[in-house]
Amino acid sequence: MLASSALVLLMTPGLALFYGGMVRSKSVLNMMMMSISALGLVGVLWVLYGYSVAFGNDVGGGLLGNPGEFAGLEGLFGGTYLATDGGPPVDIPLVGTIPATVFAAFQAMFAIITVALISGAVADRMRFGPWLLFAGLWATVVYFPVAHWVFSFDGVTAETGGWIANQLKAIDFAGGTAVHINAGAAALALALVLGKRRGWPREPMRPHNLTLVMLGAGLLWFGWFGFNAGSAVASNGVAGITFVNTLVATSAGMLAWLLVERVRDGKPTSLGAASGVVAGLVAITPACSAVSPLGAIAVGAIAGVLCALAVGLKFRFGYDDSLDVVGVHLVGGLVGTLLIGFFATSSAPAAVDGLLYGGGFDQLWRQAVGAGAVLLFSFVVSLVLAFIVKAVVGVRVTDEQEATGIDEVEHAESGYDFSSLRGGGGLGTSSPRPPAARVEQQVPATAGKES
Repeated sequence: MLASSALVLLMTPGLALFYGGMVRSKSVLNMMMMSISALGLVGVLWVLYGYSVAFGNDVGGGLLGNPGEFAGLEGLFGGTYLATDGGPPVDIPLVGTIPATVFAAFQAMFAIITVALISGAVADRMRFGPWLLFAGLWATVVYFPVAHWVFSFDGVTAETGGWIANQLKAIDFAGGTAVHINAGAAALALALVLGKRRGWPREPMRPHNLTLVMLGAGLLWFGWFGFNAGSAVASNGVAGITFVNTLVATSAGMLAWLLVERVRDGKPTSLGAASGVVAGLVAITPACSAVSPLGAIAVGAIAGVLCALAVGLKFRFGYDDSLDVVGVHLVGGLVGTLLIGFFATSSAPAAVDGLLYGGGFDQLWRQAVGAGAVLLFSFVVSLVLAFIVKAVVGVRVTDEQEATGIDEVEHAESGYDFSSLRGGGGLGTSSPRPPAARVEQQVPATAGKES
């Protein structure tokens, strides 16, 4: 579980690379800072009160854990840490069979990356200070309570738990609702309040470094095995099947996205491969304990197709979701959560049959209610929080600052040093074209192209 926790932590730097490569060169540092800053901000909030709100004993009809019960992680440590007879320590606080501190660390990584996911929707234009303010507020009033709804089980993490897990009995093994639908709905709300990027959608705003995108996607896939298999909270058969399902669903998602590109655009792209990987990962996250490996392939393939088509919705409806958080995470999370109602099989660890396995509509309606509740709650509260932050401190840079580049304006830094290329040469030399422009012109059209 410590190794799984570290794997999930690695996903946030992986996301920073994935997002950083997708923006223009003048925005790469700000984009990466938004992801990395979530490590610091949410990590502290989680220890102060976040874990207690998410996994404390319920105080509101399945809506909220007791904020003071484990404040500062009080009550999760103490006792005998080391065994004296060669066996496991027996008097430290446990969650299931692992130390409560290990479980708290594992779940902290979920909170961190969920906040970081939102930032992709507001690339190029949101000021860093207001982002931190919004992120802290959102984690407090949206993520921590929703994590209680979804992840807090009676008798496992608390004596009384959340309503989606315990009363509704919707299945979300590793966070399709709490992480991806939650972050995707918040991303949509924040993008609507923030407004469009300068020049969007008339001007092409292509990824400046697809190498970073591919590296980031690989690290996300690597870390996601800790995300999903680690959610078994043990090294057992549940971890084994979720690991295999994570592998094959992601593979199918990538292939399906590339097929859509080949049919629609004539060329499969590296950005499409990376995006398909993430779409498959997102969709299998809630379903990995409920479906067979063949069902996982179906879930990943369907998500790859639907997410590839969904990224174009922003042009139809006119909202500027810069890096397709809505098209991949919100849509992918909905697809994976709802498909449990079709592909779940009682031979999988969740032991539930979906519609295609003779279970009728019983599980499907539960999945729909759980997904819809998280989507609606996150969108409405995120919209309110975004308007409050906008009214109090403002949220975006000016048009002139955006044109200059948010890296220089917000951080007084540049992701790339071109001074040696701009410097004067000897006789017979000519001044080169600006490298940033040359890089952007050489990037091929992609599945998420702004055209």
